[in-house]
Amino acid sequence: MTSKTSPMRDWIFFVVFAIAVLTMPIWLAPVGAGYPDLLQKFMIYGLFATGFNLLFGLTGYLSFGHAAFLGVGSYSAVWTFKLLGMNPVPAAFVAVVTSGIFALLIGYVSLRRSGIYFSILTLAFAQMSYNLAYSVLTPITNGETGLRVLRSDPRLFDSSNAVDGPLIANLFGIEMTGYAGFYFCAIVLLIAFFIAQRIFRSPFGIMLRAVKTNQNRMNYTGLNPRPYTLAAFVISGMYAGLAGALLCITDPLAGAERMQWTASGEVVLMTILGGAGTLLGPIFGAALIKYFENIFSAFNDQTLHEIFGFLPDFLEVPVVAVTSLFVGEGWHLTLGVLFMLIVIFLPGGLMEGFSRIGRLFKRSSGKSDSSGAAAPAE
Repeated sequence: MTSKTSPMRDWIFFVVFAIAVLTMPIWLAPVGAGYPDLLQKFMIYGLFATGFNLLFGLTGYLSFGHAAFLGVGSYSAVWTFKLLGMNPVPAAFVAVVTSGIFALLIGYVSLRRSGIYFSILTLAFAQMSYNLAYSVLTPITNGETGLRVLRSDPRLFDSSNAVDGPLIANLFGIEMTGYAGFYFCAIVLLIAFFIAQRIFRSPFGIMLRAVKTNQNRMNYTGLNPRPYTLAAFVISGMYAGLAGALLCITDPLAGAERMQWTASGEVVLMTILGGAGTLLGPIFGAALIKYFENIFSAFNDQTLHEIFGFLPDFLEVPVVAVTSLFVGEGWHLTLGVLFMLIVIFLPGGLMEGFSRIGRLFKRSSGKSDSSGAAAPAE
């Protein structure tokens, strides 16, 4: 057990992960996922799911309202752009602080309950936040139109006030678009992943796992689990706020739709699909969902007819009619089927599948070694 969590193994694991992330444009190009916009989504939603996993994966507290922090981070980042300038670093910092304070307020109330009652409370807070952003707080959020940076905004420390063209976040003159935006998001994800790794291995992480394993037993031993769960909730909310800021750094627009319950449900799916309670699982889940969304949502009837054009007409028409239900706007049906299959056959998510494959290889290599050792005796 000690060897699996030794500092050296952790460093090797992080370095390998960092190399894999930074070289994504190369090894994802053959599968059509090497372009910047999709890679940015992988990074941003991987960060979102990693933060959610610190709460759900470690403590077992299932939040249905994490999209509220994603939205708060987005609005905070855009307001920082409007007031201070298009530098992404202050925008990310303000988003993290604002979402952390917001998470502290919601967590303080919601964590008075556990189980399904906690989940319903977080969902209620998220929906209230969505309604406030959509209609009540329109002077701050600009309602259904969305909040964007305008040329008339102060941008006190922005040297590009007089420059023509679109207002885009830039770091020391490097615009956060294309691969530059991807690498900025990738570096942020790596930093956040490293922090999550340290939390997993720390005594604080062990206490969070104890809350998930048996909270009543913790109470009987005299340990109060609430400060630990509240800290995990706040940290998780800060991760979500940072992800919301990255959405605006790559595209300076914040809208209330990011706070809808569907966005909260999506991060739950990402975490469970990848493997709750694991470090890499939520990132895999986020990448899988965003990749399938990119592929299946782009299919239309014309594309399907081209794909199934080799079939005779009496087969092509019904096949296209059935398939069209699972692609385009109905691609969520495909996601639902995928989620159902993984939950049934791989309750631990994709990471459980990878571990099963690893055990099979170990068994096969062990058998070949034993047979090779027995051969000379014959």
